Amino acid sequence: MTRVDFYILDDQTLDATLRFACRLGLKAYLKNTPVHVHMDKPEDAQALDELMWDYPKHRFVPHEIITGESVPSSPIQISCEPPHIEEGLLINLAPDVPRFFGRFDRVAEIVVGETRDQGRARYAHYRSRGYPLHHHQMTDWEQQA
Repeated sequence: MTRVDFYILDDQTLDATLRFACRLGLKAYLKNTPVHVHMDKPEDAQALDELMWDYPKHRFVPHEIITGESVPSSPIQISCEPPHIEEGLLINLAPDVPRFFGRFDRVAEIVVGETRDQGRARYAHYRSRGYPLHHHQMTDWEQQA
């Protein structure tokens, strides 16, 4: 059964969500885990794409934006569409739970001040269906290596 991890950041803005997603993606990549980052809007996917070129500082996170019929060649896929992979880590940056989340071994939900209510709704969705839920209160996460 898919494990769902909620990362609760002290940060208040969505910008922190993108930075934290970069760190999760890098960590998964270093463990040879395929990653799909699910976005809500193409402009958000573009913002994450740009950030992954040099965040964390001086670290390139291998990734690509997947649209339409493009064939993925990177270990980290960013898309507003359903994934091409069916295992590994799903980082959900959309406001709702994607219908395909059960294909993955793990789902990461990142919650900041601006998205607390959406996070609560996603939590209730997973809990009502019996998925194992784990919470991580992240303090000073950007200071950690």
